[in-house]
Amino acid sequence: MFRGRAERKVIAAGYDPARLPPGQYLTDKWPVLHAGGIPDTDLAAWDFFVRGEVENPISLSWDELNRLPRTEITEDIHCVTRWSRFDATFEGIHWSALEELVRPKQSAHFVVAHSDQGYTANVPIASLRDSLALLATHADGAPLSPEHGWPLRLIIPGKYFWKSAKWLRGIELTSNDRPGFWERYGYHNEADPFDEERYGF
Repeated sequence: MFRGRAERKVIAAGYDPARLPPGQYLTDKWPVLHAGGIPDTDLAAWDFFVRGEVENPISLSWDELNRLPRTEITEDIHCVTRWSRFDATFEGIHWSALEELVRPKQSAHFVVAHSDQGYTANVPIASLRDSLALLATHADGAPLSPEHGWPLRLIIPGKYFWKSAKWLRGIELTSNDRPGFWERYGYHNEADPFDEERYGF
């Protein structure tokens, strides 16, 4: 029933209903969902690291991170709680700019995203290298709001949005896959919305 209403709205808006994963409904809003509270961030003390299976681990201040080349992407986002939002626009730094600095080792096959308050999310390194992946500082033409992950949020395309970790503080490259916060609570490791990979492996 939800899906039928969503598909009618997609058609009315001129969108291809095939863009909407099964079990999802379309919204123009951006619902706020997260575990725990919103971190109190001081940009003067904030830093961002890349470590693990890299030749050159780094730690960057907020100003240093923002001196890296910037890009803008537009993509559809899908939450495991069943809402989808089409044509969300994000601006920030693509992983390729950081990859040049850290030089991943041949053993780097997976990513653990580390966020404030101990939250983690895991993806294959190929997901981070995707042209639509981003370390986002802005959404829809404005800086991220605190409830949506300010000052930095990971954007991972083609996955349920819990993989796009808010309040990002670092990227760890690993040789083996390590379940993230929600995966340890029973969420699916792959998180493909078109296969409805919500829970379990």
